[in-house]
Order: sequence, then structure tokens, then C-alpha cells
Amino acid sequence: MANLKILLVGLGNPGPKYEKNRHNIGFLVLDDLAKDWGVSLSSSSKEEKGKIDKDGISFHLLKPLEFMNLSGRAIAELSRKNGIQPENILVIHDEVDFPFAKLKFKLNGGHGGHNGLRDIIEKLGSPNFHRLRFGVGKPGDSSLTSGHVLANFNKEEISQFPELFTQAKQKISDWVRERQILFSKASDR
Repeated sequence: MANLKILLVGLGNPGPKYEKNRHNIGFLVLDDLAKDWGVSLSSSSKEEKGKIDKDGISFHLLKPLEFMNLSGRAIAELSRKNGIQPENILVIHDEVDFPFAKLKFKLNGGHGGHNGLRDIIEKLGSPNFHRLRFGVGKPGDSSLTSGHVLANFNKEEISQFPELFTQAKQKISDWVRERQILFSKASDR
């Protein structure tokens, strides 16, 4: 019987300049998950990636490194190379329409103005992947949104990371369990 293959993607921008930016919350959550699982991510100029087989699942972890607006290429290539269907891809990203710390899943749909999601939909050829949206808040003036997501988290927000990352990892775990159930049912047919 074939293993379930899952791709977990954290979105962000490469380099120390962006490391603590709100836009990089996907990278931060994925790094924390990789550390928990003991997965070291190998680096190239275009991506950081790692793989672990656990609980009958092949997990692929990915951080595209071609800047947020070009996130789709690495995701499309890795998923096609490894036969991972869009519905088994979870993208962790910042969400300005949510207050800081709100976590919520979404399946398919549009990009909502998020350029990383826009590129993923285009390169993957499908919007039918899952998203874990991590609230980073929104400035009062929408013309300041770009500066807001490229600004660093403040000390108070950073102090909440351990608890928030634990919540995010629990949500990821719940999502994986749901994928396992669906995969088992499909395999039993």
C-alpha cells in the first residue's frame, strides 16, 4: 500500500533582513515544527527542504527562498516530483485580515490579494490546497499594508510565539489526521 504524501510549506522571504517580519510567520512556524520533529532542512539558493517518514506518512517540509511573490515554483516542482496532490498541501502564511494570533484553516479559494498565494495558485495550476492563515493584524490605513507585513514583530508578539506555535502545530496535527482518514477511506475502496 502506498504512503500518504503530505507537503507542509511555510511562506516568507529569505535572508536575515526579513527574519522576524510578519510576512515570515510561515517560515517561523515551519522551522519550529522541523525542530520538534528533528528534521534538518537542506538549503539551496531556491529553497530549504526536508523529509521525514512517520506514522505511515511521507512528510515533505518546504520553505521557498525566491521571495514571497515567487513561492509557487518550488511548491509546484516538489509536489509534482513526489506525486503530492494539491489537497495534501498545507501552506502556512500571514493573514492581514485577522488580528494578531488568530489561526484559521481555509481550503481553496482565491488569493485574497496575497501575492505568495497568487503565485502558488498560478504555478500549481490549482487553488485546491489548504492554508493555515496566521493573523498578523492590519494597519488602519490599507495603503500601509506592505510596510506592515515587512515590519518586524514587536517584543510582545514575539513573547507569545511559543504558545502560538504550539497551537499552530496542534492545528497541523489535526489536519494531518483528517488527511489520514480520507486517505484510508480512499485506499479501502
